[in-house]
Amino acid sequence: MFEVTVEAGFSSGHYLRNYQGKCENPHGHNYKIFVTLIGDQLDETGLLLDFKLLKNLLRPVVDYLDHQMINDLKPFDEINPSAENLARYFYQQTAQQLSDMTGGRVRVKDSTIYETDTSFARYYE
Repeated sequence: MFEVTVEAGFSSGHYLRNYQGKCENPHGHNYKIFVTLIGDQLDETGLLLDFKLLKNLLRPVVDYLDHQMINDLKPFDEINPSAENLARYFYQQTAQQLSDMTGGRVRVKDSTIYETDTSFARYYE
């Protein structure tokens, strides 16, 4: 199997509903998102997927969240913008586009999001 990973970053605010503690108040993070792809076949160039293409897939998702109050954006106006839910969101957004692009040859292995340098959440299926 082959794996490739790209990183992107964005800054946003959020707060956690139904939470007892400081995180129930609006606050911000400088997020780092890592998306890892996996597949057993390379393309004719010898790549699982060009890093540039993966970065292009992530860009609209990152741009949607960057410098926003995440709680005001769908689907986070209904679900808490926890690190866990953000990791799943990036996974789902990337997986959907990737399937269309590669016909299933490449899939998302996992999505990992760092809220701080020492705290992260990971989502995979």
